[in-house]
Amino acid sequence: MCGIIGYLGKNNALPVLLDGLKRLEYRGYDSAGVAIKNNNNVAAVKAAGKIRELENKIAGKNIAGRLGIAHTRWATHGKPSEANAHPHTDCAGEI
Repeated sequence: MCGIIGYLGKNNALPVLLDGLKRLEYRGYDSAGVAIKNNNNVAAVKAAGKIRELENKIAGKNIAGRLGIAHTRWATHGKPSEANAHPHTDCAGEI
């Protein structure tokens, strides 16, 4: 089953979103991703596999913002892959 976490607040969204995804790990999924909005930019990072794979991809990147969404995907359509991971963006990289 998929799970979605959103955050809008005073703090950096990324730690809150990752914590929320970890709380959903028991539900079973094949990929996960986050999208954080900062000013007019959206930073989206996705990874196939468990949350630790997503954390590894994020490590060392400067992803900051107080508005974001995170999503786990349970493969009902398409193979488990980074391209099929959520959240999706349009061709301009926007949500």
